[in-house]
Amino acid sequence: MTEPAPFLSSFQTVEADWIDYNEHMNMGYYTVLFDRAADEAYAEIGFGPEYRAASGCTTYTAEFHVRYLRELKLGDRVQGAFRILDHDEKRFHSFQELIREDGTVVATGEGIALHVDQSGPKVAPMPETILARLREVAKAHAALPRPEAAGRGIGLRRRG
Repeated sequence: MTEPAPFLSSFQTVEADWIDYNEHMNMGYYTVLFDRAADEAYAEIGFGPEYRAASGCTTYTAEFHVRYLRELKLGDRVQGAFRILDHDEKRFHSFQELIREDGTVVATGEGIALHVDQSGPKVAPMPETILARLREVAKAHAALPRPEAAGRGIGLRRRG
């Protein structure tokens, strides 16, 4: 992971099966793109299939909020930007952007992930090797301006 910039995933292409009757990408597939990009970032931190196989532990998503900012169409290519906003020994708070090849941010995603011992399954502390890497990444990402959209709530705004 190159710090302090957010982690940038490889480019992904919008697939034909993801296009709905409005001729743009269905909302569910934004989450697929976020998940694929996060998998690449997680591997840099030390999570992934090898970690799960060796430790019996993995990550589960506890909460994920998506903001849809622009349409994606068939064949559009996007890259995921991923950063750590906060963490403790069992959880981490991340913020992601999907960025179209032309540089336009088309969606943001904010999530809380849990470190899970699958023998329970139960939320469990991360091993020191993973936690040290997470601290290193979080410290580097803390040097970046906090995303304006981070921590937003949802609700109807009334004019008063």
